[in-house]
Amino acid sequence: MTDSEHQRPPGVDDATVEALGKLSEALEAVEEARGRLYGFHRLTGTADLAAGEAVDLLRGAGHAGLADEIARDLVGRNVLYGRWTFQVVEEYDDHYYRTFKSLEERARGTLAGGRRHLHEAEMKADRRTQGHRAHEADPSN
Repeated sequence: MTDSEHQRPPGVDDATVEALGKLSEALEAVEEARGRLYGFHRLTGTADLAAGEAVDLLRGAGHAGLADEIARDLVGRNVLYGRWTFQVVEEYDDHYYRTFKSLEERARGTLAGGRRHLHEAEMKADRRTQGHRAHEADPSN
């Protein structure tokens, strides 16, 4: 990225940069939550497949009654009423995540010409040691 992509456009005040920075921080938290939700989805699916394998092993070990109970009451069970985890993920994406991401992009587009991470870029400029190795302004320096 070029340095100009992280420079404050003319007329954008400190309060706006701070507000957009806070909205970006909120989006980062949503991105992390979404990742954890996908992790929950994958781990739950892994557990369901392993429980199915356990049913087969229990049957093979002569414990058909317990195997039948686990197969009936646990394997393939909904994690929420009427929903498997893929449905939870889809609802989160469609109802919350896309709306959040769209509004964050709209705010940046409307208030800062679409520029991302202005608050962080200005923080970097304030905190770096000018001319010191590993404190370059951007990769081209």
